[in-house]
Amino acid sequence: MGGIREFIDSHYHHFNARELKAASQALLAHLDSGGRLFISLAGAMSTAQLGKSLAPAIRQGMVHGICCTGANLEEDVFRLMGGNRYVSLPNWRDLTPADEQALNDRQLNRVTDTAIPDEVMQQVEEQLITRWRAAADSGRSAMPSEFMQDLLRDPGLRKQFQDPESSWLLAATERQVPVWTPGWEDSSSGNAFSAAVMRGEVSSHSCVMAGTEQMNRLVRWYLENCDPEPGIAYLQVGGGIAGDFAICVTPLISRELQMPDTPRWGYFCQISDADSSYGGYSGAPENEKITWSKLGPETPRFNIHSDATIVMPLMLAYLLDM
Repeated sequence: MGGIREFIDSHYHHFNARELKAASQALLAHLDSGGRLFISLAGAMSTAQLGKSLAPAIRQGMVHGICCTGANLEEDVFRLMGGNRYVSLPNWRDLTPADEQALNDRQLNRVTDTAIPDEVMQQVEEQLITRWRAAADSGRSAMPSEFMQDLLRDPGLRKQFQDPESSWLLAATERQVPVWTPGWEDSSSGNAFSAAVMRGEVSSHSCVMAGTEQMNRLVRWYLENCDPEPGIAYLQVGGGIAGDFAICVTPLISRELQMPDTPRWGYFCQISDADSSYGGYSGAPENEKITWSKLGPETPRFNIHSDATIVMPLMLAYLLDM
């Protein structure tokens, strides 16, 4: 038997398996024809160790931009700096409220079947506070990801890294892949930043770029990279703010900036277990995005209704022909 690509081509013929194969084949064709790839990450993909498959794709030059939640940004670094201190909870479905409180008493923060110790989070936050303070005092501002990436470039910290080959943010830093993080305040490091400003340790909020500033950076990046054909593919893992923030760049350009001839996204695939619902974004069918000038009628569109921690590694392995 050959690799993952041959296995999927031979065995995945119907239902979500067929959709996974078709989406993978179309994305591979997009990349082979010179297209670029943008990925959005919702959920707890970093804690689920998606970096084991995403980092190699980034290092192979297959990924050109990323949008993620604040949790995915920081949790990749948490694992890089302290993954050996995580606590596995394989029987998490059996935990009682008293069990959960016992974890809290031990300063363990549960993410489904894994618990992140407070000490790991605080270790990273202390490094960030130093960088935020310096930026605020000098009048400089940067995206949340850029502060994290500056931390990863610190030679004194690099010797503490655990399994660096599996860190997608480290790979993005090495390859200079930009990372956007809308709604960053909804994260542990975002909370730490807010508290540091309130305590007076950081003199101003302005050192961290607001969401609209990040959007302007994304608009400029999109305009620089959307031509020539086949444009930029959009691979959306989950939904939420990470997914909707980035894909909205095309209606912003075509409608608000009145540049209607700018290409829309050249490919779209969403991996999500959310059902179509009344107004919910995470389960919104892909055709709905055509009415918002995010996709065109001719855009290759796929929706894989499954667990992203299962599907995404398979798709990335397909692209890498592992």
